Amino acid sequence: MSHGKKRKSLFVGFLTSPMHQCIWLPVKLSNKGRYGVRALFDIAFHNDGRPTQIREISERELIPARFLEQIFQDLKRAGLISSKRGPRGGYHLARPASEITLGDVVRALEGPVAVLVPDDDGSPESSPLDPPTAVFLDLALAIERCFDSVSIADVCERGVELGVRRKGRPERSTYVI
Repeated sequence: MSHGKKRKSLFVGFLTSPMHQCIWLPVKLSNKGRYGVRALFDIAFHNDGRPTQIREISERELIPARFLEQIFQDLKRAGLISSKRGPRGGYHLARPASEITLGDVVRALEGPVAVLVPDDDGSPESSPLDPPTAVFLDLALAIERCFDSVSIADVCERGVELGVRRKGRPERSTYVI
């Protein structure tokens, strides 16, 4: 089955009423979701979860600082990160990286995974006797399970496997006289 041009995102195909037609729906995160995952990876990987300033994350991950501030408000509200004031302050993980999943980040920033398209009245067709709706609900749950199966620690391990160099905050020198 040809889609025309090649696409780089993951596509899930669904059969429609005429069995020969297929609808291709992209499973795609917004920039907010992707940047949120990148920012938590950065804190965990480059600073071992310790406080990191937005400016540092922004420079390493090439995320606009103002956008990162908005993302961190949502992540903080969700209990995924905390902040510490002061010269050695910044944002840090609220839980160990192994206990924060990509699903946690996506739900905090984008809400639940939805595969169903609402009708004109705003509600999905949700009859328990409606097989396509049941299948779409199963798919949404499967996608959420996939996101929940990967932790920020797993992303850090992948960074090590790929040879990503750690660029943590340089330790300040202490001079004793």
